Amino acid sequence: MNVLVTGGAGYIGSVICDHLLAEGHRVVVIDNLSKGHREALAEEVTLVEADLLDSAAVSDALKRHQVNAVIHMAASSLVGESMTQPSKYYRNNLWATLGLLEAMTYSGISTLVFSSTAAVYGNPEKQPIEEHDPTTPTNPYGETKLAVERALHWYSLAHGLKYVALRYFNAAGATDTRGERHSPETHLIPLILDAAEKITSVAVFGDDYPTHDGTCVRDYIHVSDLSRAHVMALNSLAGGGQSATFNLGCGQGYSVREVIDAAQRVTGRSINVEIQPRRAGDPAVLVASSARIREALSWTPKHELLDDIVGSAWIWKQKFTSAAARYSESQHAR
Repeated sequence: MNVLVTGGAGYIGSVICDHLLAEGHRVVVIDNLSKGHREALAEEVTLVEADLLDSAAVSDALKRHQVNAVIHMAASSLVGESMTQPSKYYRNNLWATLGLLEAMTYSGISTLVFSSTAAVYGNPEKQPIEEHDPTTPTNPYGETKLAVERALHWYSLAHGLKYVALRYFNAAGATDTRGERHSPETHLIPLILDAAEKITSVAVFGDDYPTHDGTCVRDYIHVSDLSRAHVMALNSLAGGGQSATFNLGCGQGYSVREVIDAAQRVTGRSINVEIQPRRAGDPAVLVASSARIREALSWTPKHELLDDIVGSAWIWKQKFTSAAARYSESQHAR
C-alpha cells in the first residue's frame, strides 16, 4: 500500500515508517518539522514538508502519491501546555484532523489509524482502564483527542471511513536507530537519562499523590511495540477488519520513583531528584488493560520489563551523543 504518515518525522512516527518499509509498503510523510527531524526518516521515505493545516498541501499529497491509507500521528501533545494554550490544541489536534478527514473523503481514502491517548480517560475510576470506561479528560490535550475519536465515528457512518483509534499510554524506549529527542524535552525517561549523563537533577512533579510512594504511576510501552500495533491495525483494516478503539499498554504501572531507580540501575549512576509542585491536569494513575487488542489483533508487547525499556533508551542516547559529538568535531575541523 501507499501509506501516508502524518507527523512521521517524530519519535514514534519515524519508528512506524521503518516498520511500514520493512513490510513492503511505500511511505509518504507529511511533517512541518517543528518537532520532527528530517534525518529520522529512512531514505526510502518521501517527505512532504508541510503543515497539516495547509489543506491544499494535504490534498495534493494524497493525490500525487496515490495514498491508500493514513496513519495519523501529527498533534500537539504537551499536557501542561494544553492547559495554558487550549486554542493551539483545538487548532492543531481537532481542526487539522477535520481538514485531513475532509481531504481523505474527497480523495476516496477510507482507511485511517489514529494515534489517540490515555489522556481521554482523565482521572479513571478504576485500574486497569478498559476501553468502555468513562472518558472525562482533565486537560485540553485529552479533550481534543477524544473529540477526534468522536468525529471518526460520525465520519464512519456518513462516509464509510474504517478506522482504528489507539489509546496509548507512555511511549518509551528506543530502537537501534530511533530514539527520543524533543525540544523542549518533557518526557520522563529522557529527562532522567539527561540528568544521569550530565550529573544534574531531575524534577519530580508531586510526591503526594495517592500512590504507593506518592509519585504518579504510568504504564510504559516500548516504542517498537507501539509501532507494531499501528501497522497491525492498518493491516487489519486493509484486510476487511472492523473499526475499533484499543488501549495500548503493558498493563503494569510504574511510579516516577521506580523509573528513576531503573535508570540508576541501567546507567550505574546516582540521579539527583528535585521535588516540585504537581502539574495541573496530571492524573495519579494511568494503567491500561490491553486485553481487547491482544484478542482482536493477537498483539502482545515484546518489551515489558522497565529496565529493558529504559536500557534501550540509554543505549540509543549513548550512540546519538557520540554521533553528535563526532559531527560537531568534523564541523569545527573544516
